Amino acid sequence: MSTSLPIALLNSLEGLNGFDKEAFVAVHEKQEAITSVRLNPAKQSMDNGQWSINDVIHHSPFIIHEKIPWCSNGYYLPERPSFTLDPLFHAGTYYVQEASSMFLEEAIRQTVDVSKPLKVLDLCAAPGGKSTLLQSIISPDSLLVSNEVIQSRASVLRENIIKWGAANVVVTNNDPKDFQQLQGFFDVIVVDAPCSGSGLFRRDEEAIAEWSENNVQLCSQRQQRILADVLPALKEDGVLIYSTCSFSVDEDEKIIDWLINDCHLSSVNCQLKEEWGIVESNGGYRFWPDKIKGEGFFIACLKKKEGVEFSYPRMRAFNKATKQEAEVLSKYLDNPQRFEFLPLTDNLFAVPVELVQDVRLLKSLLRIRYAGIEMGVINKNELIPEHALALSVHINQSLPAVQLNKEQALQYLRKQDNLQLELNGLKGWCLMQYEKVNLGWAKLLPNRINNYYPKEWRILK
Repeated sequence: MSTSLPIALLNSLEGLNGFDKEAFVAVHEKQEAITSVRLNPAKQSMDNGQWSINDVIHHSPFIIHEKIPWCSNGYYLPERPSFTLDPLFHAGTYYVQEASSMFLEEAIRQTVDVSKPLKVLDLCAAPGGKSTLLQSIISPDSLLVSNEVIQSRASVLRENIIKWGAANVVVTNNDPKDFQQLQGFFDVIVVDAPCSGSGLFRRDEEAIAEWSENNVQLCSQRQQRILADVLPALKEDGVLIYSTCSFSVDEDEKIIDWLINDCHLSSVNCQLKEEWGIVESNGGYRFWPDKIKGEGFFIACLKKKEGVEFSYPRMRAFNKATKQEAEVLSKYLDNPQRFEFLPLTDNLFAVPVELVQDVRLLKSLLRIRYAGIEMGVINKNELIPEHALALSVHINQSLPAVQLNKEQALQYLRKQDNLQLELNGLKGWCLMQYEKVNLGWAKLLPNRINNYYPKEWRILK
């Protein structure tokens, strides 16, 4: 490593459980690049009516090296391929995520009953790794609110949520204090807090040069402010999961002490397996990169001792799609009776029936960037479909589709219109598929093919 680790950081870690200075420095000097992915269990190729994880592995440009032990769909790769040139990556069949942060799955499963309907808030959600993981483990009738305060990052979050294809997610673009309007609403709040980033030194040498004790203090103060702002939205006995990618005690253990002593929370323990190499530390869990296969990470689970009970306010009547519009939209979903169609913007959206009241409430209080499944707009009794519908796991599987080979799929993802395809008499709106997984829409006309892949998502290289 061309830039040595900050002496002040190393000194601050002395005496911490699991800290081995010599091994810690050595693992950073090795500059080992660890790549890991998490597969989308709801979006694999169909094999005799069963979802097959192996289909994605076989057709993607990577080889599964070994399983990540604390994540049911997480895998290490022996090297980093070009994900950009893999159509299945753009289709949302997997997410490239750092292995240590996937421990969120264990934290959730060990602290709440994921078989029951839950209301979950991922407060600092962009770019979407933890949100897509959360969505994969909560029940279909649960609600996930994925929030990002920075507008440009909220756009990236929206894109990744759409690619994941779920219908029980709402993307918001709000400050943490805005959630105080929802006192006692959430069963679980996840705060992966902005931090000084020392846990990612191996991946980002610039972070070493930017690190300072002063920045650690600024981050610690910001973390307390974020937590204090959002805690009223957590119900009594609700679970807070707090994490950082920092090694600094001021951003980790001292925050937990503050939450317990000043904010009426209590620590909740997770059961660890010795072979995982994760180290317990003052009610939280440290991921030392010399002991686990992953980057530096800290996570803690806490339970709220007291809080108010949420009650739904009276709300004005909400517009719905007309009966005629609903009939058009229903043709595009596998189980349309599970959804209600709402005009949340100029477009119509499909929202799970059991979540309509929550979506209406959130829309009245927050800046919603996305919700449910964006279906599109109806013009002259025809749906002009949105890209999100193509990527939804709830889309009607019998809709017309064109199978693309890899070269054609990459042309499509570059938004090229001069595709040479076997159309077999198909015309009008058709799904473009690679290995039977939807990539998006095209409109097949007598003398040309109009590519409707989103311009802002296209592959540029």
